[in-house]
Amino acid sequence: MGTPIDYIYKNELQLQPSFNGKLGISGRFGYRGELTVTSTKIILKHAIVISNEEEVLLFATEIEDFANFEATFECYKNILTPNTLVTLFFGNLLSNVQFEYEGITIYAFSLDESSVWNELIAYADLDKKELKRMNAEDKLDNLYDGLKNAKLYVEKKTYQEACALKIS
Repeated sequence: MGTPIDYIYKNELQLQPSFNGKLGISGRFGYRGELTVTSTKIILKHAIVISNEEEVLLFATEIEDFANFEATFECYKNILTPNTLVTLFFGNLLSNVQFEYEGITIYAFSLDESSVWNELIAYADLDKKELKRMNAEDKLDNLYDGLKNAKLYVEKKTYQEACALKIS
């Protein structure tokens, strides 16, 4: 069957990967690069996916328009589980919010002149200088370990309330 990251390649969703492979912690796999939603040609920028053999542990990316959330979710829902830390960054969201969608918790963040990587490092409370000394595998392991223990303080809302935060 393969890992959830194999799903990305099998369905030709990868674009310009900068990393794809095993991580330093046994049984973990990682992907960094761009992703796509093939049915609509939506580009997911600065994507980071970390998985084990069975499930995605972290799915993080930048989606330009919140209106593209549903198509993106539909494309990737086969690899997301209730245990997946889904952190999505949008260029047109008024504020940060957490909502449930088809049984999956979604953290939606407003992104303005930063990057997914830098935002996640800040949320995980990691030292950029220490990360620079690490190889790609260890960077992704440390990022995930920091995020899974982090408190992401965002307001909980319904999906419909989150939609109302979209900037037109």
